Amino acid sequence: MTEPIWSPGPVRRQTANIRRFIELVRLELDPGVKDYWSLHRFSVENPAEFWRAAWDFFAIRGTPGPTVVQDPDRMPGARFFPGAQLNFAENLLRHRDDQDAIIFRSETGQTARYTYRELYDAVARTAAALEAAGVGEGDRVAGYLPNLPETVIAMLATTSLGAIWSSCSPDFGIDSVVDRLGQIEPKVLFCAAAYQYGGKTFDCVEKVAGILGAIPSIEKTVVVPYVNPEADIGRLRNAVWIADFARTPARQIDFRCLPFDHPVYILFSSGTTGVPKCITHGAGGTLLQHLKELVLHTNLRREDRICYFTTCGWMMWNWVVSSLAAGAAVVLYEGSPFHPSPAAMFDLIDDLGITIYGTGAKAIAAWEKAGLRPRETHELNTLVTLLSTGSPLAPASFDYVYRDIKQNLCLSSIAGGTDIVSCFLSGCPVLPVFRGELQCAALGMDVRVLREDGSEADTGESGELCCAGAFP
Repeated sequence: MTEPIWSPGPVRRQTANIRRFIELVRLELDPGVKDYWSLHRFSVENPAEFWRAAWDFFAIRGTPGPTVVQDPDRMPGARFFPGAQLNFAENLLRHRDDQDAIIFRSETGQTARYTYRELYDAVARTAAALEAAGVGEGDRVAGYLPNLPETVIAMLATTSLGAIWSSCSPDFGIDSVVDRLGQIEPKVLFCAAAYQYGGKTFDCVEKVAGILGAIPSIEKTVVVPYVNPEADIGRLRNAVWIADFARTPARQIDFRCLPFDHPVYILFSSGTTGVPKCITHGAGGTLLQHLKELVLHTNLRREDRICYFTTCGWMMWNWVVSSLAAGAAVVLYEGSPFHPSPAAMFDLIDDLGITIYGTGAKAIAAWEKAGLRPRETHELNTLVTLLSTGSPLAPASFDYVYRDIKQNLCLSSIAGGTDIVSCFLSGCPVLPVFRGELQCAALGMDVRVLREDGSEADTGESGELCCAGAFP
């Protein structure tokens, strides 16, 4: 048997969130559940019991209804929590205190910080402005934005009203944006005046003008004065600076309570086989999956600071923002992860005390290629989990992480997709890490490797990754 490259210590195993969940399931549902693998087996064999236990464990704000799953063997066709009512934004804004909710840092050194109380108030002002602009249930609101606090605020305000959020990164060209947002006919567009990447400033106003010319459904353009507060926005149709748009005094948010599968996000396929295809995600399934992956698989807690290097055009932005539902602090970084030096992200981890950091597998390979040895140059005392996705993490990258970054670190290579805005395969704080391997199939996901004839492949045999059961 291959020896693990890392194993959790007894304290980490005993204090992990998933340990508490295992005990709950063992005591209340199945005495045979004693470790991760027996819990995973329970989760795929008893989906109704598992997902209801997850709803309760995460204290979802809303009413679950009497039924957890209808027609569980139908794919497609299974329905989860058909009688449930909830609001996505309400669950992400359940805390309203003075603990950090968002910590922002850009490559320019610009900073911002929102407590949960301040975040709630900012969302309240923006939601009132959107409602006054005629946005309601089922309407689409789009963002053409960098990874800013205003992006999170606009998304939460949109979804608090029962409207649907969709976003593109500002490095997308006009045609790429129109190919995506033109299909969903947004009523309001949030955009930035400019953005900076790798030390260079890029104007957005010119591109936004082209986007507005191609998408007539946009009735209001809300501009964030990022990088260029002196930009001339007069040429943009019905444009207003965000401070003028969201000037209504903060009040209680009237969260719209909606069905479990009411749309919350529209994401898009890559566009490699034609025009990008719209993928609509329901509020309840997105919330449950993200909390499962963040709280159980990543061991996220209120005292954590989590950062995932991502743009607003990648599903990992949607994923990491759900950390607000766990009460953690979300660190947003905008700019190049290699500016002003290849060690920029390790500087960020030390400066802000980040405990969970995520990035693409290519970034880890690039750190090694650049000759970085953060173990010798940085403290990294707070970092306990490193997440990697986007492409397979090479075995050599596992060696690099434990040799040159940090030895006592849970390195979790995870895999999912835009089509499920979550993971099929995930990390686990109570399981060992083996070189070149993903730690486990995610809870509730009946993941198998199948041959072309549909039979299950043997251990070590390549085949097609399949999920054989329905999930929210």
